[in-house]
Amino acid sequence: MFHKNTEKLESLIGHNSIFKGQLDTKDTVRVDGNVEGNISADWVIIGEKAQVKGDITARGIVVGGSVEGNLRARETVELRNKCRLSGEIVTAKLMICEGAVFDGRSSMQQEDESKVVELPVRERVK
Repeated sequence: MFHKNTEKLESLIGHNSIFKGQLDTKDTVRVDGNVEGNISADWVIIGEKAQVKGDITARGIVVGGSVEGNLRARETVELRNKCRLSGEIVTAKLMICEGAVFDGRSSMQQEDESKVVELPVRERVK
């Protein structure tokens, strides 16, 4: 999950915390408490006991708790076994573990459309 540029956790919303509002960061965020509002970060990790009501936008999202909102990830979304998600998912890669509850729609997008190479069609030789 962590790459060269995201080696450490930068922001934490603790178990007994309640956050209301917009959270924007270019780093990694872990939520173990309650959030009412949208989250935008490089990586977002939602702990098993966390509750989020709002949209999440990131490069990667891992959900272990409860989310009511839409997820948009440039790379990957992982729904862990105790996850409860109500909303839409847009991502390049989606992993849903056994036991996760997902009520919504998902759509897969290519990470980078410019990397797709069209090959010329060869005619059959008769």
